[in-house]
Amino acid sequence: MADVREERLAKLLVEHSVRLEAGESCLINAIDVPTTMVEALVNAVYDKGAYPIVNLWNQRLQRAVVERSSEASLKAWAEVDQYRMEQMDAFIGIRGVANVRELATIGEQANLASRHYDTPVHMQTRLTKTKWVVLRYPTEVMAMQANMGTVEFEEFFYRVCTEVDYQAMGTAMAEAKIFLDQVDRVRIVAPHTDLSFSIKGMGWIACAGEMNIPDGEIYTAPVKDSVNGTIRYNTESTYHGHCFKDVTFTFRDGKIVEAHSDDDAKINAILDLDEGARYIGEFALGVNPAILTPMDNTLFDEKISGSIHFTPGNAYEECDNTNRSSVHWDLVQIQRADWGGGEMYFDGTLVRKDGVFVHPRLKCLNLAAPQ
Repeated sequence: MADVREERLAKLLVEHSVRLEAGESCLINAIDVPTTMVEALVNAVYDKGAYPIVNLWNQRLQRAVVERSSEASLKAWAEVDQYRMEQMDAFIGIRGVANVRELATIGEQANLASRHYDTPVHMQTRLTKTKWVVLRYPTEVMAMQANMGTVEFEEFFYRVCTEVDYQAMGTAMAEAKIFLDQVDRVRIVAPHTDLSFSIKGMGWIACAGEMNIPDGEIYTAPVKDSVNGTIRYNTESTYHGHCFKDVTFTFRDGKIVEAHSDDDAKINAILDLDEGARYIGEFALGVNPAILTPMDNTLFDEKISGSIHFTPGNAYEECDNTNRSSVHWDLVQIQRADWGGGEMYFDGTLVRKDGVFVHPRLKCLNLAAPQ
């Protein structure tokens, strides 16, 4: 039987995130998630007069399917799941982190699956045709990543997921968007970073609990060929099982022309998956005041207060610079003073220093943490 925290989370996902209505179909994709949480989601969907469709999965099965796959087998799998996705009005994807290194030794096969399964099912269908939200479920592995005890992490998880005032966050983002939508040139300066690009005409998308839980980012995309300079990310990030550290990109006219990390061969293999992987599909500001420390979990780390993420790969259609890729990798740089600091300039004016917005039109994004 679900506990009250699971029920509260399920209600938030169904009513706020995907805004489910009577008669709609909702695919609940649960990976390494306890039955109690799935039951809570099923009941929340029924409470809205909608129809739950449940898919249960786990990381070990994912590895088994991917490890010996071929392009043909992946396309056969994708055809079935793409058809199912096309019948859905909404999608709730919830994953419990069981083993973050599950795919670490089959990187080439994982990259193949990105191209021939993830791209058609998720990037081409789920992102464009459904109301969707993705999130994690608290596990002991996540608690370890966050350097917390299990109970302590569960308390943190439910606080930052369900106790943040998403209505107030959305109001602040709507106010900031009026100013942000007029910006052309961006410059970011931080340790080992001096990056310039244009966002003219791209527009900004506010994220206040609709597509991710937890949430707290507002994003745009750079004009595809406008990015020049260097950025060094100061958080770790796992991609297909490998934990990348000290990732540094150098850009020329939008393209990543030099890439380094703890494993140069692996990071360049990802960037060589397709032409779009070496271009940026997203630039975002992290503003969730309850998330301050990275834990190598993208859905949390990209929302860190005082951070940015600058994403190689696919652009979202809601804010489209036309870049297409099987990759969408949200790499995070924290710019608060305790992480080395940083400055952000819009059209030559300082708008954020050391993670704090100083421009009068953007101070609304300095949100208060839940008590």
